[in-house]
Amino acid sequence: MKRIAFMTLGCKVNQADTASMQELFRQAGYTVCDFTEEADVYVVNTCVVTNTGQQKSRQMIRRAIRKENDALIVVTGCYPQTAAEEVKAIDGVDLIIGTQDRAKIVTLVEAALGKKQNQIEDEVRPWEQGVQFEEMSGGNEADKTRAYLKIQEGCNQYCSYCIIPYARGPIRSRSLHSIREEVRRLTEAGYKEIVLIGIHLGCYGKEMKDGTTLYDAVQAALSVPALQRLRLGSLESVEVEERLLDLMEADKRLCPHLHLPLQSGCDKVLKDMHRPYNTSKFKALLNQIRKKVPGIAVTTDVIVGFPGETEDDFAATCNFVKQCGFAKMHIFPYSKRRGTPAAVRQDQIPEPVKKQRAEKLAELDHEMQQAYFMENVGKRHTVLVEQVVSETTAGSGADNSEVLLVEGLAENYIRVELPGNADLCGKMVDVKITEALIDKCKGIIL
Repeated sequence: MKRIAFMTLGCKVNQADTASMQELFRQAGYTVCDFTEEADVYVVNTCVVTNTGQQKSRQMIRRAIRKENDALIVVTGCYPQTAAEEVKAIDGVDLIIGTQDRAKIVTLVEAALGKKQNQIEDEVRPWEQGVQFEEMSGGNEADKTRAYLKIQEGCNQYCSYCIIPYARGPIRSRSLHSIREEVRRLTEAGYKEIVLIGIHLGCYGKEMKDGTTLYDAVQAALSVPALQRLRLGSLESVEVEERLLDLMEADKRLCPHLHLPLQSGCDKVLKDMHRPYNTSKFKALLNQIRKKVPGIAVTTDVIVGFPGETEDDFAATCNFVKQCGFAKMHIFPYSKRRGTPAAVRQDQIPEPVKKQRAEKLAELDHEMQQAYFMENVGKRHTVLVEQVVSETTAGSGADNSEVLLVEGLAENYIRVELPGNADLCGKMVDVKITEALIDKCKGIIL
């Protein structure tokens, strides 16, 4: 049996793509092993959303090439899709595949293994309109607690800072039938929570032009009785339908958690970014969501140091995020991406200023997260236990006793640590939140 190893950089969509490719190789008789082990094939699934992601992708490619065995080196994902010639120039790469044709990866790898003549195989194709969603099955997390199910691909938004529409192509959606079947398969495999993800998730069904929306995809997933918990990935605030909130209120399996990227709290910067809302619209939608689903966790992304962002603009962002009271912020210093409109602007922000702004926003993030944790102290939640995190010894001498701690994720995205043992892993337990810690809460099983 041939051995194949994967390294995945970047987002949850990339992780889902890797899981799908791993499953294809397993079905073809390969053994999937760790990237640190000896293998016949190494696959690096790359990321280019930031400079850091692209640098890490290059590092992982070179790490695979440096291995002593004569393995086949395959590079796939967003990096070869957006910079094929740059990847081909890395000495030692044997096969490049973009963000298309992953369903054919076994055939492409087998063909490359048959040749292996120091001549790179280029399977990257430019994107065209009208392409179909590539419906692949996948595994996901090894502990069988949470599965990421990709139901949407591509983006037509073209925000001025973002390379992803060029890397992932036009919007396209998984069929409702396929969603139901995949949810059924994943629950039968033992997964307790499924996260619906996509590059532009809120655009699910838009290209079908028959009125199908994300609401229909959520209903399709929830139609599987064995599904215990469903969570949504990132989507735009303007794409949150009221009937989706009604469904969240009516079916407790749909987690009261929305990740709504803000990117900036300054209207001038939002306009320059080509975002589909302003701050007043975002705040009104946020109020509507919280009125409909009290206690909901709203998390977000914010970019600092976008070209032309003044100190006053940044101060406006700080003031606005305080008003929003997010449960968690993911903060990104602006990263110049070649080929995007923002990259050619002359008013780029110096790196030290970006770093300083990111640190200041991180302080606000900590304050808001702590406030959200405190709101939940004394409340009851359902936690999906994922892992044993520590064991401590209490007492002394003959009274020594071992205390195990486990942790997992509550339905509202709070990470909770509680007394328990490995038998709880993979199970849903009702807990009471007892204390707010720095990055998680403590709880007790009811």
